[in-house]
Amino acid sequence: MTWWRALRQTAHTGLSVERRRLEPLVALRGATGLALVIGASLTLFGPAVAASSAFGAYQAAIATFQRSWRPRPELAIASGTSLAVSTFLGYVTGSHQPLFLALLALWTFLAGLSWAAGPTIGLIATSNVAIMLVTITLPTSIAAAAGHAAMMVVGGLVQAALVVVFPVRRWGAHRDALADALAAEADYARRLRHDPAAPFDPVPLMAARDAATITPRQARTRPAELHGARGLAERIRPVLASLADPAMGVPEEGPERARARELLAAAADILDAAARAIRHGTPVRLPPPAVAAFQTPDTGAILQGPPHRAATRLGALLKDVVEVAGGRSSAPPAQGEDTRASAKNLLRPGLAALAPVAAKAMRAELRRRGSPVTRHALRVTTVTTVGYALGTHLPLGHAYWAPMASVMVMRPDFSQTYSRAVARFAGTLVGVALATGLVQLVHPGTRLSAALAVLCAGLMYLLMRTGQFAAQACVAAYVVFLLGMGGEEWTQTVPERVFLTLLGGALAMLAYACYPAWETPRLRTRLADWLAADGRYAAAVVGHYAEPAGKSCPDVREALLAARDARIAWQEAAERAQREPVRHRGLSRAAAQDAELALVQIGRVAMLMEAHLPERGAPPVPAAARFADALRTATAQGARAVRERRVPDWGPVRDALAAWDGEGVPDRVVRRGTGLLLQALDDLADALDTTPPPMLVDGTDS
Repeated sequence: MTWWRALRQTAHTGLSVERRRLEPLVALRGATGLALVIGASLTLFGPAVAASSAFGAYQAAIATFQRSWRPRPELAIASGTSLAVSTFLGYVTGSHQPLFLALLALWTFLAGLSWAAGPTIGLIATSNVAIMLVTITLPTSIAAAAGHAAMMVVGGLVQAALVVVFPVRRWGAHRDALADALAAEADYARRLRHDPAAPFDPVPLMAARDAATITPRQARTRPAELHGARGLAERIRPVLASLADPAMGVPEEGPERARARELLAAAADILDAAARAIRHGTPVRLPPPAVAAFQTPDTGAILQGPPHRAATRLGALLKDVVEVAGGRSSAPPAQGEDTRASAKNLLRPGLAALAPVAAKAMRAELRRRGSPVTRHALRVTTVTTVGYALGTHLPLGHAYWAPMASVMVMRPDFSQTYSRAVARFAGTLVGVALATGLVQLVHPGTRLSAALAVLCAGLMYLLMRTGQFAAQACVAAYVVFLLGMGGEEWTQTVPERVFLTLLGGALAMLAYACYPAWETPRLRTRLADWLAADGRYAAAVVGHYAEPAGKSCPDVREALLAARDARIAWQEAAERAQREPVRHRGLSRAAAQDAELALVQIGRVAMLMEAHLPERGAPPVPAAARFADALRTATAQGARAVRERRVPDWGPVRDALAAWDGEGVPDRVVRRGTGLLLQALDDLADALDTTPPPMLVDGTDS
């Protein structure tokens, strides 16, 4: 992609406004907390302290808006406290520019590095640095700075208290995530009726798992219908696929196929009914034709072998889903299933326990060669200090506008940085123009300016998920009214802000162009990680045919989750790479697409075999153990070959499969599945083999 096309796409992304479901009650709660803090500060301390406390409450409310299945009050307190510490230290060192620049560089580097701990922590830390640049200009003495910092902490406490006292849609996000997962399964079942190899997006299931990860305190109040249904949805997916797939025994046409389609349609209707009940907290209303499809005795006469097993298991799983959606407890755990270990894996640590985890992730990124997070930290630190120095020496005043704009727009990847830079500048123009026009029209006093600032903040809370352009326009107007509350005229802020915002955005974009962290050269590494994870998952499934352990296979489950994470990492990297103005460097777009299809097929075949894992005590398949070992070793070596730009060799897997043919196989699913695995591996090798074919003497291809 050329630079011109990349810039055009990122500009379009930054200026677009998405249609999202708004949450007016949540926005009203955040704006109410901000109004309480500003009103109390104005009454007790005056406009300057009110402006500082407003920034603290504003940022604390944004912290509770971050992607969390239940807003954490601790995030609001941590955000307000960290902003207070930053403001106090910044004011103390502000009179000594070299010392302040050193503090600013350290704070910015740590904020940039905090993206390694997750986007929520990264965004909070980045916003604190940006707001600190404004708040350090408000106090007039060390005692006043301490008072401003204390009011910022109070702003965080107020927002945290409102989250606790006035919860909005309690458990609503969890209900939506679980309902979305069941609805995705229903859609998958309908698509399987017409396309037995229909793809499935694992993101809804991963989101449902994230929603199920809660703290012990939250587990005591979780509704009964949210307990257990996620695990059932996970087990339903491979059963649906195995019932529809011709490789597992159902012919492509005939009465067996018609019966399988009927069961898939009925399963989709039942899953949709359960999803509606969970989303709205109402009783399950099952369509009678769907229930009758699973109760008819004709299934056993039409379907035989693996398809019949899949149909029987699907009916049992759907019954459990309906029981859970109705608010009753789910079916008892399978024999040998360790419920305590399962519950432990879904415990979410508290905020104090997250601190060492975040520090460990940041240290790991520092030690990682070529880490995009470390490059982002260095890039944003350089731009912020240079922008502040430029703003200080320019005869404009308000030196913080340029570095603040740079900090807020810079992200670890190219597309977000450039799209946010465009959105911030355009949103600043619109917001400043509207706010300035309103100021000129009504000439608001202190309290009216405060009310308008609260209104703009509420609009920002309401529209923040619709896109950066709308949010930045509200933020620009909010700052104009907030500083106007402190006595600054619009002529003192508007011209400088527009120019310095443009300067800060230009510095951010220039820094990424000069010191980039492109995703395109790392695509092979992402692909290799996915191959290794898929290989471990498939090997774990095949290995359990040699040592039947029933349906409780924690190693299979862990390998499946790792494979999903690797697949999502690849898809996100591939999407970012498509927007980068760089060459493919060894992995063309066509090769990447073909390799992705092959790896999806590997995961799909392993999932089909997982649906038919033998019960405990079933006859073992010794050859499966040898194939699993060969597959695990070959995929690990193949991943190394992909990283080194070599074509993987599947000779050991082919030899293990050839040796298998001399033995009797009690279950045809595993033997057929291993053949499909080898075929998918060969497809992957073909996709990565970019060597041109040899030419014959007459000049034609061989």
